[in-house]
Amino acid sequence: MESPLSPPPALIPRAIAPAVREALDDTRVVLVAGPRQAGKTTLVRQLAGNDRSYFTLDDLTTLAAVRADPVGFVRGLGFAIIDEIQRAPDLILAIKESVDRDQTPGRFLLTGSANLSTLPMVADSLAGRMEVITLLPLSQAEIEGRAGRFIERAFAGDIPLQAIHPVIDGELIERVLAGGYAEALRRKSTGRRQKWLEDYARLILDRDARDIAAIDQLERLPRLLAVLAEQAGQLTNHSSYGSALGLSDVTARKYVGILERLFLVTTLQPWSGNHLSRLVKTPKIHFLDSGLLAMLRGMSPDSVARDRTRFGALLESFVVSEVMKLSTWSAIRPAFYHYRTKDQDEVDLVLEDRRGRIVGIEVKASATVTQSDFRGLRQMKEALGERFACGLVLHDSDRAIPFGENLFAAPVSYLWQV
Repeated sequence: MESPLSPPPALIPRAIAPAVREALDDTRVVLVAGPRQAGKTTLVRQLAGNDRSYFTLDDLTTLAAVRADPVGFVRGLGFAIIDEIQRAPDLILAIKESVDRDQTPGRFLLTGSANLSTLPMVADSLAGRMEVITLLPLSQAEIEGRAGRFIERAFAGDIPLQAIHPVIDGELIERVLAGGYAEALRRKSTGRRQKWLEDYARLILDRDARDIAAIDQLERLPRLLAVLAEQAGQLTNHSSYGSALGLSDVTARKYVGILERLFLVTTLQPWSGNHLSRLVKTPKIHFLDSGLLAMLRGMSPDSVARDRTRFGALLESFVVSEVMKLSTWSAIRPAFYHYRTKDQDEVDLVLEDRRGRIVGIEVKASATVTQSDFRGLRQMKEALGERFACGLVLHDSDRAIPFGENLFAAPVSYLWQV
């Protein structure tokens, strides 16, 4: 099927670029972390110019040299880019020794396709010496060349009632199913994009998973990823999908953690407040790229057009991932949660800033919103008072409608248009 989506330009400015430049001015080690094919290498080489040595640990000769003598490899380096640092974590200790001797800012610009900040060795050895900046796949704001200030506008309660160029129906479905990987977006059809994503997932699970963890049953990771795809947006139950794959609860949790460290999935912890009771305390799993999720679920624009019942979970993961992308360059940097009560009232995404203010987002795949869709948001609003900044039901619509003070139904495309 031919896709109406236009392929992205060869080089899209990344919104986190100013943050990387600032960090290089005052921090000895800067790590740009994110999934493979998110654009990390392109970004760091573009920012660094020609005055840095460049090494990639995907090169087997370089990797062998680093593993054989990490201290000797680092010795004598002035300013350097080291790509895919997760392939040789022992290099971190050698970098620590080097930057302790020479504390010049911007010495090392690293990239990593795994979240190394969760490793105690990295967190302890480079504490105070390294800044980690996350680069996720392209956001819709970056693709459209927009500033991406949705988070700031939501916390200010500043929701415009008129959409500029609303994205609805078939175009919204196309965007959600395409995801944000530039290489996939350059493919002209849904089938070609999904073939790229299938190969991508296979490569990540086969190679990068080995680099970051000792896995006894590596062959079960693809099946686990497929099971998680079917449960995306639902409350997690490690024991149920663990038993389906012949894994213990402990092993299932460990393997999900590996998928998180590879930036394939993310876990939303439940939000709780002192003024609310009967809350469900189970986390939710979401995928960080809706295109990858669509591929794993075998969904195409044609299949969604015929049956939209499975589109809701996909749209929810899309919204969660888009807001997380926006947060990587937002000064607010909110924490992310979900809210659900034992009476099934819920808010799909809860953002909390450092002052304890809350923005709640509910996601609906339908074009129609009713008062009942605001039940969870109203509960939070009544309990939190002035701490409640804004509540939104994002849905397949072309305009925003107020549903009370600081409560709005709004188009999904507001994520990148305001």
